[in-house]
Amino acid sequence: MRTLLLLSLLLSLVSPIQTQSNSDEGSALAVRGFKWTKSRQTPEKLETPNNGPAAAMIAANKNYERNRRSLDPAGARDPNQDTVDGRSAALERSVQESRTPQPKPVDGFAYRVKVQNTSQKVVEIVFFEYQFKEIANPTTVARRQFLCAVNIKPDKERELQAFSSLGPSDVVSVNSLSNKSGNLFEERIVINRVEYADGTIWQRKDWNFAEVRLSIARATGTPWGAEMCRSL
Repeated sequence: MRTLLLLSLLLSLVSPIQTQSNSDEGSALAVRGFKWTKSRQTPEKLETPNNGPAAAMIAANKNYERNRRSLDPAGARDPNQDTVDGRSAALERSVQESRTPQPKPVDGFAYRVKVQNTSQKVVEIVFFEYQFKEIANPTTVARRQFLCAVNIKPDKERELQAFSSLGPSDVVSVNSLSNKSGNLFEERIVINRVEYADGTIWQRKDWNFAEVRLSIARATGTPWGAEMCRSL
């Protein structure tokens, strides 16, 4: 289902204490709460290709599945594993696994936003941004934009969960560093675009879809795993 939602999207391309506010800008997706925390994410383990030789056809192999289901005790050994080809394939898999580099944990930030669908239509795709305005220097605003594939029925709430290597701000002024209160930023959630199951779209008037076209293509350019949202 998520793959279909993202495919339709691609076709359209052709924490410490903070001061908080939010803006749903007239959308039917109401923001009910939000927060961010430091986080560490481990990417999904890379699959080791199975390029070893096929197991030989032996007599036990012909009725192995039947015997396993009806007669063999739980955990019975696959007879293919005892053939020359079977042992060769197991050895080859071990070698491939040792040579396949596995992803390392990535330090970053987790962003969570609870929203409620106040419309009578099912929400399928959400674009939102988590804004950080530096209190000591209001002209400094960091925007972390995300694309989420969801399925939110009318009147239902959902927590959008996103991960990014980018935190609240790339640069903090000297005045902020000297602030002893701990309130460095004013936080704000902005809903930029909502796509519904019936094909209709709501979009914030000051947000330009064309400006993030390349970012969307990058975010959806690899298979979508268990994650709900991706950073733009």
